[in-house]
Amino acid sequence: MAKKDQNEETINKDINTEEQNTPVTEENAENQEVSAEEKLSEELGKEKDKFLRLFAEFENYKKRTAKERIELFKTAGQDVVSAMLPVLDDFDRALNEIQKQAKHDNETSKNEVVNELLVGVELINNKFREALKGKGLTEIETSQGDAFDAELHEAITQIPAPSDDLKGRIIDVIEKGYQLGDKIIRYPKVVVGK
Repeated sequence: MAKKDQNEETINKDINTEEQNTPVTEENAENQEVSAEEKLSEELGKEKDKFLRLFAEFENYKKRTAKERIELFKTAGQDVVSAMLPVLDDFDRALNEIQKQAKHDNETSKNEVVNELLVGVELINNKFREALKGKGLTEIETSQGDAFDAELHEAITQIPAPSDDLKGRIIDVIEKGYQLGDKIIRYPKVVVGK
């Protein structure tokens, strides 16, 4: 009987070692499928992330270029408009001189010619200003007594203020300032009291 027990033990050992050595195919297949699924889902997640980042980057690019295009259209004529500013200044000077001449002349025939000249120059001046205004040009309102702002005005000189309330304020406007849209293309040149 002892021999029979030994044989059973040997058979049981052989069976256990065979179970351990034989691969379990269903479990192995499931583990391989799970790991393959995990790998695929991980790769899919990475690709989705790349796609979303690329899409967001493209949207930002579209917004940025649209904004740049709008800015370009707003200031496309800046060089031309800037070149016209001295002409506006000349019109102002001409109108002032013609008005002075009209006030000083007493001769009726000469006064009548000066008045007609004044009307003609005023018409041209108004039409020219309206055309530039239609392109987005606006005058920066600056007058005597306004507070001096270094970001808005260009001080060409400082003089002693005639009164204490004019210290740090604009005494005289030498040249008008203009802006095209929201961008200042020429700062008003002013004299400041100190």
